[in-house]
Amino acid sequence: MTNQVITSRDVHLFYGKFEALLGIDLDFNANEITALIGPSGCGKSTYLRTLNRMNDLIPGVTITGDIRLDGQDIYAPTQDVVQLRKRVGMVFQQPNPFPFSIYDNVCYGLRLAGVKDRATLDSAVETSLKAAAVWDEVKDKLHKSALSLSGGQQQRVCIARVLAVRPSVILMDEPTSALDPISSTQIENMLLELRQQYTIILVTHNMHQASRISDRTAFFLQGRLVEVNATKKVFLNPTQKETEDYISGRFG
Repeated sequence: MTNQVITSRDVHLFYGKFEALLGIDLDFNANEITALIGPSGCGKSTYLRTLNRMNDLIPGVTITGDIRLDGQDIYAPTQDVVQLRKRVGMVFQQPNPFPFSIYDNVCYGLRLAGVKDRATLDSAVETSLKAAAVWDEVKDKLHKSALSLSGGQQQRVCIARVLAVRPSVILMDEPTSALDPISSTQIENMLLELRQQYTIILVTHNMHQASRISDRTAFFLQGRLVEVNATKKVFLNPTQKETEDYISGRFG
């Protein structure tokens, strides 16, 4: 039996009166990478942000339906949103390191949680940077500004910052779209390693990336979930004509 970490049922999202998500049913299993694909404006990033309540920050948004993390309703009135975002980390399209040292970037969340012990912080920084496949490149300059790094290194430091607080789930909104091909490949290889410990949900415009690294693929179109299945099946033998048209490049 698969271990479902996140379940979502009949998720609708409105920006004012505009309905951006039309009843999404989608589950995510432990230790899998799920790619969310579809043309711009199809709802995939909007849906991704419902999973750690980032849409709460947007005025006029209404969300209905049921989203659960390990069986717990994440929209329950008792849900601590800060705790939720520790458990469901987010990596954005543009690398967004804070304007301080690499070390301070990675242990930011731990310090926020009250961790002060230097040995604990040192260990977390090293472990997280190693997991993010950037330790060897930065270990001799941990106290230099993270802004001095290349884009690919910055993105991996941002991933290390998410890993340091030990989330269950990592959301990624086109994490390689601003990067060069070599940096993108490094991040893809790292995600394949991280999958052994985390549930990863990845929004990507890059069909090749989705086919290379994801276990399952969900295709969104105009706020609907058209199809979700094992990645190989979605790419080689989709059940819906819209999916086939998108993957073969007929639109999008």
